[in-house]
Amino acid sequence: MEDNLLPEDGGLPQNEAEQKDKVSVPVADDVIAFDDIVSGRFDDEDANVALPKRVLLPQAEQPKLHKVLAQAGMGSRLEMEQLILEGRISVNNEPAHIGQRIQLGDQVKVNGKPIKYRIAPPPTRVIAYHKPAGEVVTHDDPQNRPTVFRKLPKLYQGKWQSVGRLDLNTEGLLLFSSSGDLANNLMHPRFGLEREYAVRVLGRLDKEEKQKLLDGVQLDDGLAQFGSIEDGGGEGANCWYKVTISEGRNREVRRMLESVGHAVSRLIRIRYGAMVLPKGLKRGAWMELGESDIQALMRAVNAASPAQRPAKRADGGVNAGGEGNRNNRNRNRGNRGNNVNGGKGGGRGMSGRSGGQTQPRSNAPDNRQPDPLKTSQGYIGADSLNQQRQQRRASSGSGSGGNGARRASRRP
Repeated sequence: MEDNLLPEDGGLPQNEAEQKDKVSVPVADDVIAFDDIVSGRFDDEDANVALPKRVLLPQAEQPKLHKVLAQAGMGSRLEMEQLILEGRISVNNEPAHIGQRIQLGDQVKVNGKPIKYRIAPPPTRVIAYHKPAGEVVTHDDPQNRPTVFRKLPKLYQGKWQSVGRLDLNTEGLLLFSSSGDLANNLMHPRFGLEREYAVRVLGRLDKEEKQKLLDGVQLDDGLAQFGSIEDGGGEGANCWYKVTISEGRNREVRRMLESVGHAVSRLIRIRYGAMVLPKGLKRGAWMELGESDIQALMRAVNAASPAQRPAKRADGGVNAGGEGNRNNRNRNRGNRGNNVNGGKGGGRGMSGRSGGQTQPRSNAPDNRQPDPLKTSQGYIGADSLNQQRQQRRASSGSGSGGNGARRASRRP
């Protein structure tokens, strides 16, 4: 299946170079759509799925100790090998051996004295996981409940950092990264990356309740608001809605809807920023993102950075950081998304009662982040899914479809 390339202005690309810069727009079969969940196709496609082994593609080998020491100016490689044989070099307080490889973070000592050396950090790895209900997002659960980390592949250096959490009964897209910095940036409120959920509630929301959720409701840990609410249909007393939110406090979506008198019977996260839950990713399965998708994920964080979106203060100046609001929870929530106020001029966020010194509400149409499925910018994960399709064609039907989802990434 060929992906169409659409330029930002809606016209045709002028040349091949311009065409290469465009990102493929996904077709309906690529990702989980909200209509798939409401119609029941989302559940039908997950029946009796056999999950393959938890194996990651290997990374490049780490450099050898004697080579790193020589590059650090300690002597020649032969001299370093001789020091290793004499037992004068240790790694992490253990005697080194010939041919030993080291990695970022290892402590190397020569004659008992630590030395400084340079070594390239391992490339960042990111996986998208389709979390089923009944799993908790923790490395160690005192109640011995199933955890998402039990199904993830082994990371030989470091450990997987979850990008936020989903509670026990929440399903859908959950991202993991080997980089703690990237994971923290993806979930930090100051970047305001949108999370999109399909939520089924008991009873229909009336106009006043919707407006209250958009304006903000007071929870135990502060003010919270939806960026948007869209009707999704449903049968009987069960009604589906598609909602977006720009932060990830504990059980926030459920508590917000409960505050207006509606219990949540099902909650599925279908998008995190520009990363959409792939349609071929079954419950309990994961897919490693390719290099281009990881770079796109980093660019999405940089684009959402306050430093990239300077906001005007009340005195007409410009403040790019919003540092004055960092310790004010309510102000930060009011200014999330594409609006960042700085210093003492930061507004109250949820209303316009501060004399015009606030930025517009985050759910205003001109401030909402665009839906990646409705723009020419496309969505993150398209490259990994394309590689998955190519591998399936090359295998000529050998192996299960789930295997391809886990071999989607191509590493140098």
